[in-house]
Amino acid sequence: MSTAETTRQLVIFSLGTEEYALPITRVQEIIRYTEPRVVASRTAWIRGVINLRGKIVPVCDLAERLGLQHERRKVGKIVIVETETGTAGVIVDDVEEVLTVDDAQLEDVPAADAAYVDAIAKLDDRLAILLNPDGLLAGLDIAA
Repeated sequence: MSTAETTRQLVIFSLGTEEYALPITRVQEIIRYTEPRVVASRTAWIRGVINLRGKIVPVCDLAERLGLQHERRKVGKIVIVETETGTAGVIVDDVEEVLTVDDAQLEDVPAADAAYVDAIAKLDDRLAILLNPDGLLAGLDIAA
């Protein structure tokens, strides 16, 4: 049996009825939702900043960033993500699970915006959109 096939762990989370994923290697932590402190920003999807153990972290509304019509739930989570430019939080409805997938379960999506989407993960009868944290948060001025 060949071990050439590589696996990776994905953090699966929901926004409305859709499932999305981020590589676990890029997720620093998951915290309960707290209302970010509003700061002036030209970027509509930036909700503000939070103080994470003494570090100011920008928080973005992932649904708005992805252009989704989405009714925000009262309780949610903030996924703290490491990007090439630093740390940022993304607001999600709920974190579902951490799954190990192999490369055969990941397919490119030619129609998707390659800056945001790395692949589609086929999880039995479900599909999760694997997001690219660097592309997703590109242009966001993050203090490293």
